[in-house]
Amino acid sequence: MPRHGESRKAAPAESVSPLDVALWCAARGWPVHPLAPGRKTPAANCDTCPPAAHPPQGCPCLADGAWCHGFHAATTEHARLSAWWGTQPAFGVGVSCGPAGLVVLDVDAHSAQVPDRTRLLPGIEIHEQVNLEGLASGFDTLALLAAFRKQENPAEDGTTLRVRTPSGGLHIWYQAPPSGIRYRSSTGSSPKVALAWQVDVRATGGYIVAPATRTTAGTYVPVGSVRLPAPLPEWLAAELRRTGHAVADKPARPPVPAPRRVSKPDGTAAHRLLEPLLSEVEGCGAVAHGASFTEKLNRAAYTAGGLVSAGHLTDAQARELLTAAADAARPHQSHRSLAVITSALSAGLSRPLHLKGRT
Repeated sequence: MPRHGESRKAAPAESVSPLDVALWCAARGWPVHPLAPGRKTPAANCDTCPPAAHPPQGCPCLADGAWCHGFHAATTEHARLSAWWGTQPAFGVGVSCGPAGLVVLDVDAHSAQVPDRTRLLPGIEIHEQVNLEGLASGFDTLALLAAFRKQENPAEDGTTLRVRTPSGGLHIWYQAPPSGIRYRSSTGSSPKVALAWQVDVRATGGYIVAPATRTTAGTYVPVGSVRLPAPLPEWLAAELRRTGHAVADKPARPPVPAPRRVSKPDGTAAHRLLEPLLSEVEGCGAVAHGASFTEKLNRAAYTAGGLVSAGHLTDAQARELLTAAADAARPHQSHRSLAVITSALSAGLSRPLHLKGRT
């Protein structure tokens, strides 16, 4: 995965450490948690986790920064991630989909008994005249669903991040819409909530293996050149609602107040460097989608971290400038913006920016 300031294209999987992967994900506002070395399942609880069964929310280890309870421990905090993977560098990387605002289609290619046609696409009647000869996996049922809706097959969607799995499956990553609707996770074999046979949904209450993660079965390899999720297509959002994946709407938001003004530069070299980056962030407010808001905020925060490390700004000044610009552009994403700011600022601290004309 690329480091801060590098190309959007990922580095070759063989040269990337799990910590690099974790930090790359965190910089995009995706909370991550450790996976057991060489596996795709969460790491076991830390050694001090109480043995008695208890809900994740009440686990004292989480408050102490441990990795207990899988995706419930997921975070974007740079220092915590460095500590986790510094202690266990062989950990894999899982992304908690709900807090990350992700909906990932997990397409399986397992050898399994093909069910009756009534269970291939829940809620859609597949008439007997439809020839299903050769149908054998989730790739086939997803293509069938797209054909029924006269839409592009998501497995061939070159506009979004797609990741080939060691077993021959495919993870298709999408960004959930900012509508407030949350989507639940499901398995394609579920008799209650399913999108298609052998097509799992990873969303709220689930996690997905990060690209470039290595297991004993192989590496999760990105397909093509796109490394970021595209917005969830409306037709897929409609299918998720139809199949019962939409959990609930968040409470109605109050009227949006006028965005607060971003602090003006004071003429120092630090502010002259940071001002155009903040302007790019604030300018994303004029574009609902496709403005690369997260990347621009990440770049501004990473630069600000370098300025803080070199003594040109205080941490409080940097956070005020960044938060104001982010809120002006995306007033309803303050929590996610804060995660990006915190992670990128922390990463920038490791690379001081020494400027001439310091005041």
